[in-house]
Amino acid sequence: MSSHRTAKISEEIKKELSQMIREEVKDPRVKGLISVTHVEATNDLRYAKVFISILSDPEISKITMLALEKAGGYLRSELAKRLQLRYTPELLFKLDSSLEYGSKINQILSEINDDSKGSIKEEKAHE
Repeated sequence: MSSHRTAKISEEIKKELSQMIREEVKDPRVKGLISVTHVEATNDLRYAKVFISILSDPEISKITMLALEKAGGYLRSELAKRLQLRYTPELLFKLDSSLEYGSKINQILSEINDDSKGSIKEEKAHE
């Protein structure tokens, strides 16, 4: 199976899962800003790692991930109805913290930038 086809199917899975999580999962434990950042399907399409980013505190993120794992069977069956595949991959949810990491880096950079602007103003005031 070509990796191009696998990539296209992974992208379709990502799109459909994003919509299903946003609109159809009614579990109250699924909270926060949730986004599907990436899907990696195996070449035989038996498994798909679904990377989820959750913008909330770590405790709520853990609870949300457990709820998504519980809803995995429902999401897989709905995915089978929407995508015409011989096998619908088993969904393996992984927490993706890259957005949180990027946000933290941006915060640090803005603090450094603010500090450097303050020191430049102080130098000009002393001149």
